[in-house]
Amino acid sequence: MRITARTLALIYFTMGVFFIYVAISFAEETVFNFMTILLAIFATLDFGAGIRYMRLHYKLKNIKKK
Repeated sequence: MRITARTLALIYFTMGVFFIYVAISFAEETVFNFMTILLAIFATLDFGAGIRYMRLHYKLKNIKKK
């Protein structure tokens, strides 16, 4: 079974939500500590990859229609 672009997008979105959750739990007094910022950066990268895979999924879907 092949992994589709939509499946990868959902995996990356899920990982992004998980990293945001962990970053919120690490924020004790302030959000400006190293671990919180690092986790927020990882979440941003995951959301970006998820958006790219969703765009790829829709492009492939449109090509198959034609």
